[in-house]
Amino acid sequence: MKQPPTLLDLIADGARRLSGARVCIGHLHDNALDEARSLVLHALDLPNDWPAHLARARLLPEEVRQVQQLFDLRVEQRIPAAYLIGRAEFAGLSMKTDHRALVPRSPIAELILGSFQSLPRPVQIDHALDLCTGGGSIALALAAHHPHWRVDAADLSPDALALAAENCALLGLEGQVSLLQSDLFDAIPARRYDLIVSNPPYLTMDEYQALPAEYAHEPEMALPSGADGLDITFRILDQAPEFLTDDGLLVVEIGEAERTLRGLVPDPELRWISFSVGAMGVFAITRADLLTLKARYRGLFEKRARRR
Repeated sequence: MKQPPTLLDLIADGARRLSGARVCIGHLHDNALDEARSLVLHALDLPNDWPAHLARARLLPEEVRQVQQLFDLRVEQRIPAAYLIGRAEFAGLSMKTDHRALVPRSPIAELILGSFQSLPRPVQIDHALDLCTGGGSIALALAAHHPHWRVDAADLSPDALALAAENCALLGLEGQVSLLQSDLFDAIPARRYDLIVSNPPYLTMDEYQALPAEYAHEPEMALPSGADGLDITFRILDQAPEFLTDDGLLVVEIGEAERTLRGLVPDPELRWISFSVGAMGVFAITRADLLTLKARYRGLFEKRARRR
């Protein structure tokens, strides 16, 4: 008589199933084994630091069914693992995640954990803004790791802001973080920030339409940004000087759109950041350099502004 599977058996079988189905791995982990482990532990309501002695424990039929049902959803409907689990880690923080906002995965987390020390940052940061905050991951990480900062978090989507509010309460940061519904800077109060950070939409429409099925579960408004992926980025570059302090810093993630922006604006004012894994399409620019850039490429900025 065949013995019931162990916890390790289910993890190994799950990893094989994910690999065999060619699901897109990347929203929660970067490999099938770690993703399978997270799905199994969630299905069985076990913590990530589960006791090692459970590895060889034989599971009940109902427990096996619970695991298989979760893998069915992952494989057959291509729902990202982070949405199935309902949580994701970002900059050392556990946050709620669901279809209302992108799964937190920005490399800006590395900058936050490093206190932006590798950048030409202001002498002192008191007030920061996170544009396109989604579920609030960047803004809340800024606040959690820098308790003396005041942080504003803006997004156009009321659904995303509702998720950000839940995460803010979850982390106990309501007194430090303010949530604002705004189309970029349009509804931001007249104030100056020492630091503005943004992970805006930056895919071209062709890139968006070619994405794996998992991305269809994320909000479309958070992914594409015009024919070349830079419509929103240019709006940020155009308006940011009005909202930055004199020595303020702007940090923006644009992923694969880096190549296009480098072709349009090949100047050293845009400082492209190298991360522990290499280039990730993130640039930083001071307010002074941004004003220089806008003056040098005035025609380009005026042309892009007319696209809106």
